[in-house]
Amino acid sequence: MTIAPHMLMTSARKGSWAVSALFFANGMSTGAWAPQIPLLLPRHQITESTLGLLILFFGVGAVGAMLGAGRLIATYGSRSIARAFALALVPCLPLVVLAPNLPILALTLVLFGGFLGTMDVAMNANAVAVEARLGRAVMSSFHGFWSLGGFFGAGAIGWLVARTDALTGALAAATICLTLILLATPFIIEDDNRKAATDATPHDALIPRDLGLILLGMIALFSMVPEGAVMDWAAIYLQKEMGATQAASTLAFAFFSAAMATVRFAGDAVRNRFGAVRTLRGSAVIAAFGLGLALIAPTAPLAIAGFAFAGVGVANMIPVIFSAAGNYPGLAPGTAIAFVTMLGYSGILVAPFSIGYFAEHFGFRITFGGLIALLCIVAVMARRASHAERA
Repeated sequence: MTIAPHMLMTSARKGSWAVSALFFANGMSTGAWAPQIPLLLPRHQITESTLGLLILFFGVGAVGAMLGAGRLIATYGSRSIARAFALALVPCLPLVVLAPNLPILALTLVLFGGFLGTMDVAMNANAVAVEARLGRAVMSSFHGFWSLGGFFGAGAIGWLVARTDALTGALAAATICLTLILLATPFIIEDDNRKAATDATPHDALIPRDLGLILLGMIALFSMVPEGAVMDWAAIYLQKEMGATQAASTLAFAFFSAAMATVRFAGDAVRNRFGAVRTLRGSAVIAAFGLGLALIAPTAPLAIAGFAFAGVGVANMIPVIFSAAGNYPGLAPGTAIAFVTMLGYSGILVAPFSIGYFAEHFGFRITFGGLIALLCIVAVMARRASHAERA
């Protein structure tokens, strides 16, 4: 029986909103985790170094799970995996709050990161399928919903935690997350991940040995290191190099994030107009210019404006790269996205330590200059994202 084109388009539109809800839920869970982090210090009577190790457990769980997510998606399809791991994610934050001791807390954080990371890969793989059904780029909008969810989680849930307690905030986040998932899952579209896996290779390796895909993963890494750098070090840079107050220095990442979220909702129109390669190249140049402005700015307000401008550029880089990975020839979409996502998010983990080390030895200006060099490499290698045009 042939399905009418208008029915397929209606299904794709509903699937688009369903995936948007998953992106929002995933981002909100990540954002709601942020205000819980400092509360772990007094609750478990631990030092900052121990807390850093616990956060590393969360990151290792996420990146490690991304590595195996591709095979799960190739076997069961992105719809089933996104639905299963989204539901598994729901109780994680309350369990983190309720963890009675450090070993259980560490295990819970590994699971939290693992479920979050697997859901991340699955929803991006399903987003690629939605793009194919719609016949146009929509990935940036999905990532815009992720940013919006992160803002809501950190802001609204953080506000609730500050005025009630940690468990109330965690339960509120879990309730909203569960509601979104239950509303969305009936409309998540079936994809061709399992068929693609069968047509491509019977057993895709956990780490694909494809130079083109490795280079695409490196582009993702170079794109996400600047994001992690601004997140963790922009405020300290403003305080040490510009003499900014603590309140003013926090505006750097706030304006960076706001610009990134706003531009992502316009990113699909830009990509549909200029193409994926030119969008990626232009975005990298804009991000490099913004960071350059932040480095040479004589005053803190101008430096903050530079970081905001960098957010405009960074906004659409990862959506284009993930779309290119999902359309990479010869591999199942889930396998390619899992590998590229793993390398990209490794940048978030590597950036805090490596930038801190180089800044201590060479200063922030030279270190941030290295980030500009990474963005220039992305601009030069933008042609590697040409597979995104297949969307």
